[in-house]
Amino acid sequence: MTAPKLPPRLSATLSEEINVAAEAWLWLKTNLAHLTGAMAVLVIGVILARVLSKWADRALTGSERIEPTVARFLSNIVKYALWVVVAITVLTQFGVQTTSIIAALGGLALAVGLALQGTLSNVAAGVMILIQRPFRVGEAIAAGTVNGVVQGIGLFTTEVLQHDGLYVMVPNNELWNKPIVNFSRMPTRRFELLIGIGYDDSIETARAELLALAGADARVLAEPAPVVFVSALADSAVTMGLRVWCNTSDYLALSWALTEAAKQRFDEKGITIPFPQREVRALPVRS
Repeated sequence: MTAPKLPPRLSATLSEEINVAAEAWLWLKTNLAHLTGAMAVLVIGVILARVLSKWADRALTGSERIEPTVARFLSNIVKYALWVVVAITVLTQFGVQTTSIIAALGGLALAVGLALQGTLSNVAAGVMILIQRPFRVGEAIAAGTVNGVVQGIGLFTTEVLQHDGLYVMVPNNELWNKPIVNFSRMPTRRFELLIGIGYDDSIETARAELLALAGADARVLAEPAPVVFVSALADSAVTMGLRVWCNTSDYLALSWALTEAAKQRFDEKGITIPFPQREVRALPVRS
């Protein structure tokens, strides 16, 4: 009894499938060593990448010198860089030429960098701000047209609450490229009061009264000692200067108090505070 013949089309399909299976088996036997090496590299690489990324994350986030935002950012960079290295190494074990892939990734990174030039500059400025710490959350700063208390620092922007109650979100690049004045960083500040007296008034009397005002206020620090000096000989007044040091937290209230007290004390002692005067003379008109 003879076996039934298969239709020609079915026979050709079966033959092709057998050939594909045979070629696959042959490729598997030929490249078994590469496959084993690639799998070993993949497993070891994944384990090492996880261990190193966790170690880097703990080291960065646990450091008191690095802000949490920067620590997370750098930790993610380390993690993704390790994954890229593992992927390229595995592809190399399979015999893939990774040179062209690396070149393509470099070109893609360059294109993305050019497209996001402004955004990346803000990220770079944010990283520098978080590392250098010219200001921290809760500190009062002035930079360019921005003047207020820092509410939050991110990689792209910094949030500032101005003294007039307005909320401002400032790109980090705008802050980093300008001189930053930090009003809260130092524990003490110097206050200078300039007040004019008449040319007929005694400089020594005004000096004694201003020093007495400074000594009577407990917020004025003994060191450095208060100083009174003649600042300028103006057109209508002798400008006296009073310099005192105080704690930063007392600066605003002390400046208001000393300015008001100086006016009241000079009024009590009969020391005049001249205002600018101009003498206008009308020339006779000749007929």
